[in-house]
Amino acid sequence: MSDDPLLGGIALLRMLEQELLYFAAFWFVLGALDEFAVDCLWIGQRLWRWWQPPIDESAHATQAAGPLAIFVPAWKEARVIGPMVSYALRVWPQRDIRLYVGCYGNDPATVAAAMAAAAGDARLRIVIHDRPGPTTKADCLNRVYRAMCADERASGRRFAGVVMHDAEDMVHPQALAAIGRGLATADFVQLPVLPEPQRHSPWIAGHYSDEFAEAHTKTLTVRDALRAPIPAAGVGCGFARSGLEVLAHARRVEGGDGPFASECLTEDYELGFLFSDTGRRSRFVRERAADGSLIATRAYFPSTLETAVRQKTRWIHGIALQGWDRLGWSRRPLDAWMRLRDRKGPLMALVLAVAYVWLCISGILFLAELAGLSGAIVTGSGLRGMLLVCLASMIWRAGMRFAFTAHAYGMAEGLRSIPRMFVANVIAIMAGRRAIVAYARTLRGAPVVWDKTEHDHHPAFAGAVA
Repeated sequence: MSDDPLLGGIALLRMLEQELLYFAAFWFVLGALDEFAVDCLWIGQRLWRWWQPPIDESAHATQAAGPLAIFVPAWKEARVIGPMVSYALRVWPQRDIRLYVGCYGNDPATVAAAMAAAAGDARLRIVIHDRPGPTTKADCLNRVYRAMCADERASGRRFAGVVMHDAEDMVHPQALAAIGRGLATADFVQLPVLPEPQRHSPWIAGHYSDEFAEAHTKTLTVRDALRAPIPAAGVGCGFARSGLEVLAHARRVEGGDGPFASECLTEDYELGFLFSDTGRRSRFVRERAADGSLIATRAYFPSTLETAVRQKTRWIHGIALQGWDRLGWSRRPLDAWMRLRDRKGPLMALVLAVAYVWLCISGILFLAELAGLSGAIVTGSGLRGMLLVCLASMIWRAGMRFAFTAHAYGMAEGLRSIPRMFVANVIAIMAGRRAIVAYARTLRGAPVVWDKTEHDHHPAFAGAVA
């Protein structure tokens, strides 16, 4: 170590740079191999379908499961619940459905907006929670579930399945038909979700479009083909009535009051896995309507850095951290692999943070090298190999992100998706830190806090095409 404090500091930075580089490169390589494996499976699946004879369109005429109940939990959603209800009741003409909107007595604006939008349609059922809001989303869903059960007992008619949506969703006219067909052969069905682009937030809101376009075109189709567990997105998903009844009974034995876990931040994700863990068939249904439109749920996602970080904090906390505690692991290698993929959020946030710290240190050392205060870095063959893999992976990932986003949203959004990868990384780092801190608080006995996302606009206002 040099006696010169400046040279000593540079030497320490050089050592730190090497350690951070090895750490980040190792985990990036593992992550690259994981993602490349899914890419190869998806490409193989596409090639297999290309070689197969055309699918008989008469398969779409499969007998549906039966009448469906639609659950929509709503707290402080007066701005969006009206368009959601009116649009859904207009594009879903089925008379045997019932739209249950869960509200709270201390939120009269949401109740009034939902009732006004229904315009006297008897298919709408407003359910007022017996406790003031806000509670958790799962608690609201449990109240709606109990109301549905009471209606079934009173009418003698039993629903075949339950469809879940949020107040900000813009549904597809053929969504219920697709879910009904899926529930005829499966117990849980998930449709794609397409976040709507927002002109005032092309970078924050836009990164959701990129992530969902890839996940709901590639990742979930691979999981469906492998018969791996399908995580529920909480919107555009349908559950067999019998399966929910079994879960509700199991939770009552444990002191619960419905099939949804009130103490869980991502009760929808957990529900999808519980269906799979109990041996029930799950499906990801990606279909197009006769007009060529994708049968998917559209919605506006958070458009500011603060709200995006809050939402992703909830996802990481619920899926990666609570999911580890509540769902555990699986003895099936395929299921364990998928759970590991779902729970890598905190680790990847740490790796990304380390990579950006390394980048800053490397910039400082580069300036020191230009000033003649430090020599050039010497890397071994192993590290050089990992760095080459990381570089190739980064180029491949950018190409895949561009392709999926451009396919779903057009060339302009596809080009924006490449620089938006940096935005997604920053949000992931911030959300990962907040999720770990929040989880640590719960380990010390603090209550789980559901950080709700506020919604001000509905896609129907913008004339979006479902």
